[in-house]
Amino acid sequence: MDGRAKRDLVLGGITIAAAALMTMTAGPALSANIQALLYGGEANQLLAVSAILNVALVLFAWRRYVDLRSESGLRKAAEERAAFLTLKDALTGLRNRHTLLSEAVAYLRKTAKRGRKAVLLLLDLDHFKTVNDVNGHAIGDATLQLVAGLVEASAPEGALTARLGADEFGILFSYEAARQDTVDAIAEKLIKDLNQRLDVAGASIHTGASIGIAKAEPGCETIEHMLRRADIAMFASKNAGRGRYHWFDESMERELNMRNSIESGMRDGIPLGQFVPYYEQQIDLATGKLLGFEMLARWEHPTRGVIPPDIFIPIAEETGMIADLSMSVMRQAFEEAKNWDASLTLSVNIAPSQLKDPWFAHKIVKLLVESGFPANRLEIEITESALIENIGVAQSVVGSLKNQGIRLALDDFGTGYSSLSNLRALPFDRVKIDRSFVTSMGSNAESTAIVNAITRLSDSLGLPVTAEGVETPEIEAKLKTLGCFQGQGWHFGKPMDVGQVRALLAERNLLPVRRLAAPAGERIRELRKAS
Repeated sequence: MDGRAKRDLVLGGITIAAAALMTMTAGPALSANIQALLYGGEANQLLAVSAILNVALVLFAWRRYVDLRSESGLRKAAEERAAFLTLKDALTGLRNRHTLLSEAVAYLRKTAKRGRKAVLLLLDLDHFKTVNDVNGHAIGDATLQLVAGLVEASAPEGALTARLGADEFGILFSYEAARQDTVDAIAEKLIKDLNQRLDVAGASIHTGASIGIAKAEPGCETIEHMLRRADIAMFASKNAGRGRYHWFDESMERELNMRNSIESGMRDGIPLGQFVPYYEQQIDLATGKLLGFEMLARWEHPTRGVIPPDIFIPIAEETGMIADLSMSVMRQAFEEAKNWDASLTLSVNIAPSQLKDPWFAHKIVKLLVESGFPANRLEIEITESALIENIGVAQSVVGSLKNQGIRLALDDFGTGYSSLSNLRALPFDRVKIDRSFVTSMGSNAESTAIVNAITRLSDSLGLPVTAEGVETPEIEAKLKTLGCFQGQGWHFGKPMDVGQVRALLAERNLLPVRRLAAPAGERIRELRKAS
């Protein structure tokens, strides 16, 4: 028995005792005093005072008893609320993760006995952070409550529904083994409902959802295993473009393990210098002269060999390692390229996340100073998609780079964004035509027309053009007729490592000989000439 319960018991006892005492003393006292008043006798003042005190004590005890009963009721309601919160999600009223895990054990056992299949559907909202950022957390909470209602309404009878995380919901239910299409129908309905505009407290919300599905089967018999598999399948839905659902299969887990292995290897490999620059030639189409190189990153893995960027760049951007990787590779390239002929330029493509960094220009300048690479030989390539994401910061960064004499190129031009407005908004020195248009010029007249239009537009703005993806002599010839000035691609050679670049430059007399230390005899002759 706790302290409060003991206090309630004691106070109740006092109240009863006071009432009994009042009955024993106040009753006779009142009777005697009343008779004295009626028949002219003398009232007993002591008994009267005793009676009054007993009445006061009873009233006081009763008032305290009522107050404590009220407090006890409030305490009980609070305890019931606390118990509810341990079982339910406070915002949506659905089960929380802990409750789902607890109830799922019996549910899975019961489902197996009935000869049905158990399945877990895991739903994650696609753009919920944007909902909070744009509309505020009150609308965000209302959106979650609306989604919870849709989840509850879509769940079959007897299903266990839960809010598992910030914007993550789960439905554990059973189905006939031969009717897997019933699970697909539920997932499709949720995707359809959540891909529509939602009216939330007067705000028009669009979030969308991605779903992963995992069923109980040999090797996946517990709710923990099902949650893991459903999460992997949901991750696959996100990677496939969002707004869709996937059933788990073994290949997804292998891909996830491979991805995690790559991420772990990158965290070790960047500081160890395993990521190195490769160089793709940029050629003057009219004369065939080598104008410079575009720097590309490669991963020289100690056991797997050279790994191309399409394997590790997406993971680097997703995990936030892209800035460190880029700076590491640029430092190596600047150290090497400063010793090339002064006519050769170096182009570097930066990630969208780097352009959001207000200190990016400062970091580049610092790198140039430390390496000794001239700013006027550097060309920073910026994609249109990076500009769209944060045009305000981009303008500030670009202005700082231009002030240092660094040149700027608009990369992937013509891929569907507001290209002309970007050309007018920022002081670019060059336009690079996306390789998707260039490589298809030989078979697609529309691509040729687009390349021609971009070339003419750039020429009218006084901007030279570089065509990426020049892979055949025929494409090179077409580009020349269209007036394209510069090209790069496998037709001129595959990307080269530093040793291959040095050999090429030495062959073309573009690698000045560095006189590190003249022989003693030569130094003596120079001193004699000087004297």
